[in-house]
Amino acid sequence: MLKYTIRRILSSLPVLFGVLVVTFTLARVIPGDPCKAMLGEKATQEVCDRFMEEKGLNDPIPQQFAAYLKDLARGDLGTSIRFRRPITQILVERLPTTIELGFAGLFLASLIGIPLGIISALRHNSPIDLATMVGANIGVSMPVFWLGLMLAYVFALVLKDTPLWLPPSGRLTAGVVSVPFYEVWGWVADGEEAPRLLQFIANHYIFNSFITGQWDVLKDAIRHLILPSVALATIPMAVIARMTRSSMLQVTNMDYVRTARAKGLRESAVVMRHAFRNALLPIVTIIGLQLGILFSGAILTETIFSLAGVGRSLFEAITARDFPIIQGFTVVIAIGYIIVNLIVDLSYGFLDPRIRLD
Repeated sequence: MLKYTIRRILSSLPVLFGVLVVTFTLARVIPGDPCKAMLGEKATQEVCDRFMEEKGLNDPIPQQFAAYLKDLARGDLGTSIRFRRPITQILVERLPTTIELGFAGLFLASLIGIPLGIISALRHNSPIDLATMVGANIGVSMPVFWLGLMLAYVFALVLKDTPLWLPPSGRLTAGVVSVPFYEVWGWVADGEEAPRLLQFIANHYIFNSFITGQWDVLKDAIRHLILPSVALATIPMAVIARMTRSSMLQVTNMDYVRTARAKGLRESAVVMRHAFRNALLPIVTIIGLQLGILFSGAILTETIFSLAGVGRSLFEAITARDFPIIQGFTVVIAIGYIIVNLIVDLSYGFLDPRIRLD
């Protein structure tokens, strides 16, 4: 297992390098003047020349890329041109938003999609099966920006002043403050800046409020996450339901399933222990792919619900030609994809004993 893990990590390095090369090159060849995008249209040519020289943007692209790789090898993702802040600090603030949203969306998608797929497979060609697949097709075809706006309209405006009202934007209500766990537990003295790793963990408001017992903050954070999670989960839920149905249909007519029924086992045991367990591999694969997509940044969802996450930050960085943010965030997203794919590959050996990774 260890050898396989090391081999997979080493084989992912060329992929990561290729992503860096493509992103670095495309960010610099897309139309637009970085100086005008950052300093405004009124910036003079003299000011722009000085700006490009200071940022090293006048150098050939291979020379810029070599300098970037040298900084990256030291763990330095660079400094944002727009905000004049380290990329790592911006990631500490914005990546937790995307992680919370991604996990919440995937949890909802799996919680609903997998049972729907199982029921649809067990009631093959029945009205339930037809309704489930029609709903899945609608879910896949439904634009996220439209669904997000409709959810915000219904639950924030139509249901205003009712118990069903839900906040349409932000991560916390104005005035509600999530106190970091390292301050609650006295790990960091007053006036001292906490290490970025602790800040990163504390910026996961749901986790931070749960471990510190800030129940009002926890409730408020969950309420703010419901609408964007539902909007984000619609498409993955439909994909997971269809994949679960397809996988279950392949195994329900196998000999070992018929044998389990002939032995007199309860139907629930036949379905879950014999059929569903053997149908898990493609389901786990599609869930892993969906998780990688969600972590890469749900731009539309974060924009509609005013969430400052990775997707929205990347879009703003591209329009502002903030190259360090584009590159830094892309590195983190690519690493996230590699980790998710590695976990999915390693899970195969535990889900199916016939697979020997070594």
